Amino acid sequence: MSRPVVTRFAPSPTGYLHIGGGRTALFNWLYARGRGGKFLLRIEDTDRERSTPEATAAILRGLTWLGLDWDGEPISQFARKDRHAEVAREMLARGTAYKCFSTQEEIAAFRAEAEARGSYALFQSPWRDADPSTYPDAPYVIRMRAPREGETVIEDQVQGRVVIQNSSLDDMICLRSDATPTYMLAVVVDDHDMGVTHVIRGDDHLNNAARQQMIYDAMGWEIPTWAHIPLIHGPDGKKLSKRHGATGVEEYQAMGYPAAGMRNYLTRLGWAHGDAEIFTTEEALKMFDLAGIGRAPARLDFKKLENTCGHHISMMDDAALLHELTAFMAAAGLPALTDAQKTLLSKGLYTVKDRAKTFHELLDKSQFMLTSRPVVADEASAKSLDTVSRGILKTLTPRLQNASWTKAVLEPILNDAAAENGIGFGKLAAPLRAALAGRGATPSVFDMMLVIGQDETIARLNDAAL
Repeated sequence: MSRPVVTRFAPSPTGYLHIGGGRTALFNWLYARGRGGKFLLRIEDTDRERSTPEATAAILRGLTWLGLDWDGEPISQFARKDRHAEVAREMLARGTAYKCFSTQEEIAAFRAEAEARGSYALFQSPWRDADPSTYPDAPYVIRMRAPREGETVIEDQVQGRVVIQNSSLDDMICLRSDATPTYMLAVVVDDHDMGVTHVIRGDDHLNNAARQQMIYDAMGWEIPTWAHIPLIHGPDGKKLSKRHGATGVEEYQAMGYPAAGMRNYLTRLGWAHGDAEIFTTEEALKMFDLAGIGRAPARLDFKKLENTCGHHISMMDDAALLHELTAFMAAAGLPALTDAQKTLLSKGLYTVKDRAKTFHELLDKSQFMLTSRPVVADEASAKSLDTVSRGILKTLTPRLQNASWTKAVLEPILNDAAAENGIGFGKLAAPLRAALAGRGATPSVFDMMLVIGQDETIARLNDAAL
């Protein structure tokens, strides 16, 4: 296709942004952005009873958190209903659609008769080829004049060549009797008017493609490139639902997964490029193509998600990591960091970020920077603060008073203290960890001392020595 690439994401604002929708948006974004094209956003809000401003806001927040920017303003499908009706009437004028005056009772009777015969038959309107002079003065719908013979072929970039027999396609309604458009019509008109070149969406829409392709043909419009991607299933192979855990994009933010890690994981979920597993967004933009999308449903694997996110936390620049950590805490409803805590984290994230897979873990491992005196040791580490250990800490603090605060100077001071008491450094490290962090699993003693500084280190040791 010679035109610049234009993709779109078109969610219905009836709830949160589903993780499957997030991946669909990501695939569209990657494909367009990686080719210098446009990524558009359309809010399909024609269901006025279920569509809410709150759901639209949640969708926008989810996309923003994932880092998916869109071109222009989001388009409201409902606001374009007059344009949809205009196209339906144009098809009527072209003879590719017709007025149908059949009542609901007549349609129900047709179906009941078919059932009585033990067969299923598509409704065949008696008005399809009626003479306009016989039209009654009554409400009508506008129906597509579907082909009765032959086949419709969908050349899909993921599913391959899909053939649908035209005998299975009905004369679908395009415009209701109250002049409101149906979903099938609105989607095609919007995609055409927005210049969409590639329709990348879930394979639950594959059957819709044949019916929508009829509208493109009826209007003489260029058919977009189709790419119907498999849905996401849970670990048990069944359609993803609440029983599998979080299904909303914003839930994953509150669970502490970094956006870059989510992008990496979702990109890899159902798509492959050689052996690439961990990659940056810049790398994904260069690699992503439709040919790499598999036909089988992808399975959500939380262990793999955590491992991927752990890599991205360790790869992240400290300033960017602190910024996203702050946003996570707000999303998760946690107390905001103080300026003093932010300062310490800026100095000490390097000591913990290689060992955390989520922001919850990162905060837990950062407690020695976030806590305030007096540091309360947990039950396990408190056992190391016996009388002998407290005595060692008490004799150690004077040696630290005038020491240059570098690892090269601190290391021999601590080693000498251990040797003088006939113990190895490992035996001294336990009470030091308890005094400095209140727990046994921490970064190295030296890293903690360097991060919290000389005065705070001495103060914590003195507290523990009492």
